[in-house]
Amino acid sequence: MNHVHPVFDWREVARLILISRRIDELEETELAPNGIVTYQFSAGGHELGQALFSQLLDRPMDAAGAYYRSRPLMLGLGLTIEEALASDMARQGSLSAGRDVGVVFNMPSRGKATVLPLAGDVGSLYTPSAGWAQAIRYHQEILGEKAWQDSIVVVYGGEGSVATNGFWSSLTMATTLSLPMLFVIEDNGFAISVQGHLQTPGGDIAANLASFKNLTTWSGCGTEPSETAELVHKAVQHVRSGSGPGLLRLTVPRLSGHSSADTQTYKSPETLQEESGRDPLPALQAYLVPELMSQQEWLELASSVDEAVEEACRAAQAQAQPELERIQEFAFSLPGQSQEVGGLAAGGIALPPVKTEVHIESPRRINMIEAIRRTLDNELELNPRCLVFGEDVAQKGGVHTATMGLRSKYGRERVFDTSLSEEGIIGRAVGMALAGLMPVPEIQFRKYADPAMEQLNNCGTLRWRTANRFAAPMVVRMPGGFGRKIGDPWHSVTGEVTFAHAVGWQVAFPSNAEDAVGLLRTALRGNDPVIFLEHRAMLDASWSRRAYPGDDYGIPFGRGKLISSGNDLTVVTWGAMVERCQYAAEQLEAKIELIDLRTIIPWDREMVLASVQKTGKCLIVHEDIGLAGFGAEIGATIAQEAFMDLDGPVERLAAPSVPVPFNLNLMSAVVPTVDKIRQRMVDLLAF
Repeated sequence: MNHVHPVFDWREVARLILISRRIDELEETELAPNGIVTYQFSAGGHELGQALFSQLLDRPMDAAGAYYRSRPLMLGLGLTIEEALASDMARQGSLSAGRDVGVVFNMPSRGKATVLPLAGDVGSLYTPSAGWAQAIRYHQEILGEKAWQDSIVVVYGGEGSVATNGFWSSLTMATTLSLPMLFVIEDNGFAISVQGHLQTPGGDIAANLASFKNLTTWSGCGTEPSETAELVHKAVQHVRSGSGPGLLRLTVPRLSGHSSADTQTYKSPETLQEESGRDPLPALQAYLVPELMSQQEWLELASSVDEAVEEACRAAQAQAQPELERIQEFAFSLPGQSQEVGGLAAGGIALPPVKTEVHIESPRRINMIEAIRRTLDNELELNPRCLVFGEDVAQKGGVHTATMGLRSKYGRERVFDTSLSEEGIIGRAVGMALAGLMPVPEIQFRKYADPAMEQLNNCGTLRWRTANRFAAPMVVRMPGGFGRKIGDPWHSVTGEVTFAHAVGWQVAFPSNAEDAVGLLRTALRGNDPVIFLEHRAMLDASWSRRAYPGDDYGIPFGRGKLISSGNDLTVVTWGAMVERCQYAAEQLEAKIELIDLRTIIPWDREMVLASVQKTGKCLIVHEDIGLAGFGAEIGATIAQEAFMDLDGPVERLAAPSVPVPFNLNLMSAVVPTVDKIRQRMVDLLAF
């Protein structure tokens, strides 16, 4: 006779699995063929472990990093049947208000774990989950918040996901920091059609990681109730007890295609039959009947589930379509409409408002590096939830010295070095921000952000994708641009237009110390993610030195600065080109109106258009490549909205479509120089 595992409510396990299976069957046989659901993912075969885990993730600050085959887990954590169906039907009542794929879920805590916002790309939730796990420790040990005691993170992925950067980066974080984090790998043997031995040598990630330091691994069947229950219980107990991170591999069948578009023609009839023989639903019925319930009770439960799913399906179909006029809402934060989870605002924490008036206590001019360091120091002292991290930012103080002395003042938990993984740096920051902290990650040079672009793009769209349920405010510092005495293709990239295209990010690019203080402080006290670009050539330039403007000084984003006024020509620029444009203008007798945009997203359209209406001519200067550079956006806006005011062509001066060279003479042929800028001004003035 079976003896059911005493920790779990097995009737509820059965109910959840029956619901999940019935939803899958309904979608596969009726809703998808009839076009009511257009993109369907089945959890068939994966349900058992998820239903069990949902009962153990019962702490208010637990988190679940789910993936697209995790609907059974979602149901166990509080997702309603109607919400599940409405999500696949893309209705207004879905968890994304119809904005994201139905199974790309997000869910604030409903008495159990918070479900971190999923993403559609494989393996991308591992590093945010590690960030939440590190935040658990921070809330416990640094902030002393009892609600976070005994909390853990469980992050899910298929066996295909263990080949991704995110998996290995998060594994490094979890093991080097001994985080309260459990990896659950649902191994069904196929990543769409790619077999497991092509993802992992030997096809068993748990066996390969058995000798990984500071990691406990388990591997077993995910369809046999007794074994699965014991593995799940043991793994959660281990991590929750503070014994370090773990990895549990559960072998399961994938009873349907990868998605509704997958016919599984790559599987042999023998493989399909073998998978069907490992279906956890009949195994669960045999485990519970008659040990816990009679056959009649099982049939009655199944019948009640069928009725509940049919009723929920009718209710989901009756829901309204998403409101078209609100499609652009929540790309950025809105005043008075805080997100439910993430950042300081969700926790009701308000920092002092910035002041736009300069308050100079000393006339001593400081360089941009000191301005950044002093602002970080000030905000770390003001906000105990602020953390600074990246490569070489701790004892070394940053390769540009922007964080020098901060580690000794604020400690290893608040200013710390990371492993060399930009994916990990930004993903970790996302998880920390979701957990209510204000992360300030540094990407050592702008070019090095390339491996993190998946995380950066996902972070920017997070608020929009979750219809303002979640947001991850942070400030990502990125030095870049040519150096005064050196350039090269790897350290001299600016590429700000990339982030202008990254939905949901504000982008600052100060040219001097005063603006660096004001923009950085506004970003650190804001409620949106910010890319803060620090130009290498200006970090210690004499031109960029200014007096420190005060500990509360802030500059509103989207407000440019008039460097000089004039009626003859408008020049629009930002970053290191402001200095060069000013020098070029000073060599001419013409009255040139020079605008430093200061922020790229948002940019000061009103100031630029007003200036062009006055001068009739405009030159846009930037060091990023001209082809599809941000200057094209400015020029197009002028052509569209101030065409009748123009007295000459809108000109752009930017880099050709090549990287920044190492040789200084070659670099001068690529990056706009004072002489080139002056000559372009002369030509346009004479038009």
